[in-house]
Amino acid sequence: MVKTISCVYDNEAQLINFITEYELFDYPNLLVQGFLGQVEKDIILDIQKVIRNQLPHAVMVGCTTAGQIYDGCLLEQEIVLSFTIFEKTEVDSLVLHLDSFENSFEMGKNLVSQLTSFQTKVLLLYPSGYDLDVQKLIEGVYHENPDITISGGIAGGKNLFENSFSFNLSEMTNKGVVAVALNSEVLKAKTISNYQWQEIGHSFTVTKSKGTTIYSIDNKKPNQIIKQYLGENFIQELPKIGVEFPFIYERNGDKISVFILKLLKDGSIIVNRSIKEGERLTLAYPNIKEIMEDSAKVFRKLSKKPVETMFIYSCIARKLVMRDFTEAELKEFHSLGSTAGFFANGEISYSKEGIPEIVGHSMSLITLSENEKKQIVKPTTFQYNIPDSMNSIMTLTHLMQASQQDINHLNDYLVVSEQYYKSLFDNNMDLVYSLDLHGNFTSVNPAFLKAFGYEKHEIIGSSALKYLKNEDIPRVRMHFYRALKGSDQYYNIEIPSKDGKVNLYHIKTIPITINGETVGIYGIGQNITEKMKIEEKVTQLAYYDQETGLPNRMKLTDTLKEMLEKAKKKKRKLAVFSIDMDRFNMINDSLGHFAGDTILKEIAFRIQNILPKGAFLGRFSGDKFSLILSENVNNEEIILLSKKILEAISKPIYFENQEIFLAASIGVSLFPDDGLDVDALFKNADIGVNRSKAYGGNRITLFSLEMDEEAKVRLELESYLRKALQKDEFYLCYQPLIDLNTNQIYGSEALIRWNHPKLGLVPPADFIPLAEETGLIGDIGRWVLRTACKQNKKWQLMGHEKLSIAVNVSAHQFQHHDFINDVKLALYESGLEPQYLTLELTESAMIRNIDYSIAVFEILQQLGVKVSIDDFGTGYSSLSYLRNLPINTLKIDRSFINNISKDSIDVAIVKAIITMGHGLDVEVVAEGVESKNQLILLQELNCHYAQGYFIDKPLNTKLFEEKIINAN
Repeated sequence: MVKTISCVYDNEAQLINFITEYELFDYPNLLVQGFLGQVEKDIILDIQKVIRNQLPHAVMVGCTTAGQIYDGCLLEQEIVLSFTIFEKTEVDSLVLHLDSFENSFEMGKNLVSQLTSFQTKVLLLYPSGYDLDVQKLIEGVYHENPDITISGGIAGGKNLFENSFSFNLSEMTNKGVVAVALNSEVLKAKTISNYQWQEIGHSFTVTKSKGTTIYSIDNKKPNQIIKQYLGENFIQELPKIGVEFPFIYERNGDKISVFILKLLKDGSIIVNRSIKEGERLTLAYPNIKEIMEDSAKVFRKLSKKPVETMFIYSCIARKLVMRDFTEAELKEFHSLGSTAGFFANGEISYSKEGIPEIVGHSMSLITLSENEKKQIVKPTTFQYNIPDSMNSIMTLTHLMQASQQDINHLNDYLVVSEQYYKSLFDNNMDLVYSLDLHGNFTSVNPAFLKAFGYEKHEIIGSSALKYLKNEDIPRVRMHFYRALKGSDQYYNIEIPSKDGKVNLYHIKTIPITINGETVGIYGIGQNITEKMKIEEKVTQLAYYDQETGLPNRMKLTDTLKEMLEKAKKKKRKLAVFSIDMDRFNMINDSLGHFAGDTILKEIAFRIQNILPKGAFLGRFSGDKFSLILSENVNNEEIILLSKKILEAISKPIYFENQEIFLAASIGVSLFPDDGLDVDALFKNADIGVNRSKAYGGNRITLFSLEMDEEAKVRLELESYLRKALQKDEFYLCYQPLIDLNTNQIYGSEALIRWNHPKLGLVPPADFIPLAEETGLIGDIGRWVLRTACKQNKKWQLMGHEKLSIAVNVSAHQFQHHDFINDVKLALYESGLEPQYLTLELTESAMIRNIDYSIAVFEILQQLGVKVSIDDFGTGYSSLSYLRNLPINTLKIDRSFINNISKDSIDVAIVKAIITMGHGLDVEVVAEGVESKNQLILLQELNCHYAQGYFIDKPLNTKLFEEKIINAN
């Protein structure tokens, strides 16, 4: 006798009571299966602990799922535990990880050798993970023992494979398989699967593939084919929607489904099984009518068989597209025997030749019994009345099939299918309704009827305007006609229910378009009454910063307004301080935002502890604090308080055994001298703080009118700078680099220039610091890197194969977590080989975080990219770090070259640097060479390379191209 009982897990005590109530500890052969709609691993650990303690002889397995089956019902986001009691069958389980094997096929073979015996009748497989080729896994199992019956489904979740995993009592895997072996001489097992596909349109040929990755279809990127035939929305919904519109190919007379699991950045796709080049693929959609007909046959067949329990594995797509029907199926299955199972991202079935394979959109199951004799079960009378909405989908599917001869219109029909799908099946917890061209209801969903308290017969055929307030009718009528013209409409409206209760709804209306003609509109409504109340309450209460507990910007503004009113009446002065942390973004970049928030709390605490009476501190934004001083407002007190604040901030902060030193810049504006209102005082304090930062930070600046004028000029320049990249106002010049042994050009340094239509040529010294301060340097730096690499590659293709390019990297760009990816992308897009790219960083940029710099340099060296220290000798120049840095080049700063002569001090410094470079096996470049004598002296000193105006000035692309052509 095989029997399954199930429960929905709530807590440990409830589970223990369930085990006790059903006396499960009495059974030696017990299989516990956990199917999870939640992925909190701590909960799984709690369940495993209870099972180990209460049921020490039980075998437990499970996985994350896209839906759970509980006593014939479909559940969402629950944890369902099923307990299957075997009288004459022994149970065993095993977890295998893909990383331990050469491939999925070998893992399948190994699974059989480790877990099964001659008595094994059934293997249940619960695979998980993108990288696992489940079809190959099954083939490996079948290869080793074709007599074992295989069943199961692929683990998943709300977002398919994201956060999915499988487990048993001792292990978990997110890239492997959990398997259960049922060992018995008397166990009877039968697998059944119900799925039917309807091909749509013509076939495509796979022109390039490897394993489960398809690189081209009909010599095009797969994403182009998908976008053309299924639309942009389909791509955006991947991978969730992939199981609903698969490819189909025929093999040995079977229609085999191929689901898209992942769309890669290069336009290729990962699918659920290995695909060979030359395979013919056809887009498909489930044949709902045949699925329903086959389902009735399955029930009639099962009612005549000895079925004691069933494990059901249904596709997530059936839940989405055929939810009502699927729920009816589950209830009927449960009437025939005890059930357990889940909604999977692929189900194991058998082909016509009896070979196991992964399918989709199926209701696959395995029946188990230990007795030959059939229990008395009432013959099945399963009937399902197809709703009008489902008939529409079935008709639409047939319409698309009939349209194969007119392939130019195929995309239109796919769009129609997608619109019907979205309208009928998405967001079904919200109100969904449809109106005809006259504004009369043609359909409403149960949520609509529940919300307004009407019966369906009261609504259908009546005018939508009948249920609105008179004052809202003109507005709703306007939105209705706009939707009919093809424009999606969004609006909020209060609608009374039948009992008079009024709620606020957010309504979206979209046109229903079939074959190019609008036949009505769909409406989707969401009750936002409570949401709006909560938002209003939050808005009223949101006056304090969550991280520091200080008043936020809104509270600061209101407080300053109140203080200004009092100061005006009493003719007193006020001071507004802007306190901005210097280079705080380095803390967030290197230690993370959690560390940044923790440190800001400490800073806020320190400042609060030294404030005098009449001071009001708040967090303005980010790493900026604002302080309002209302008593003893004079320059002496302001300077004294500012120094105390800077001193408090400068003391070391300890975070996770690290000692951190910080500094801040302070700007101060006074009322009434520097402003009469809130905006002016805050603005002028900011101007003061910006001046402090411009002079190196860690200082105090009192606002003046001259600063205001400078700030306006700077603001104008910043405005132009923000648009310069998109307006294509930047260009690159290339200054030749020569080999001092051969006097030949071996490369160039890329230098950015800005030609503004109004300002003309803007010096880099004016806009580069501004770009760094505003954060624009990241986008600009990436543009320079990509453009320089592409241009150098063009010159190489013209015959200058060994030509190299040097690109300057800012500290902000270097510290960004995506820096390495930016370099890789620039090389990939341009096709430039890494050894021809040199990245130049200043000593100061590199030394900020020496451990990080060494790690990044090592990755760059592994890629083959060269690294150069720019302006060497002007920064820290510490031999201790220089010895450990994986660099290729030292670039001597021009300040040492300017006054170089045989008898100068500078020549001794230059000679020392060159000698050190030779000793460290690092090449040396001299920049700023302005005369022939300098060039000759550098050659005598055995300097490797040089650049400067004597050799040539920075040249535009055309002139540099002519230079290297003439040089050859």
